[in-house]
Amino acid sequence: MADKITVTDVLKKGIQREIESQRLYTDLSLKMSNPAAKDVLVKLVKEERRHQDILEQYLRGEIKEGMLSRDQVIDYKIAEHLDQPEITPEMKLKDVFLLAANREKMSHEFYLSLAEIHPPGQVRRLLEELAAQELGHKQKVEFLYTEVAFPQTDGG
Repeated sequence: MADKITVTDVLKKGIQREIESQRLYTDLSLKMSNPAAKDVLVKLVKEERRHQDILEQYLRGEIKEGMLSRDQVIDYKIAEHLDQPEITPEMKLKDVFLLAANREKMSHEFYLSLAEIHPPGQVRRLLEELAAQELGHKQKVEFLYTEVAFPQTDGG
């Protein structure tokens, strides 16, 4: 029974992850000297904030069509998608980007899993849209990883 959690638990955890992602990308943007990389990270912060807002609206019951009862117990092991090691100051920047890409992948899987347990409707469509956006975030972070892990040299 330890694997059973409510929709409210999942939404609260999802909100927390979105907040953590915002902090991560804000911190990374402060470390970047490349204006394009900085811009990507600032945009990611805004998108993660929008995701947080959507989850908070659902939690408050403001999204009705296809909404599950917030007290409904689900046995979906969604929490497995949310565990990740902490980012530490000692980590190399490329490793932080790699970890961030994995976080985005897990967020993508999280939203897909959550969408699958919802009936067709507004909530399911929103969750599927969030999943697609998280996959886009993963691609952006992977690009930043390649820029840091494989820097361009003067010779090409």
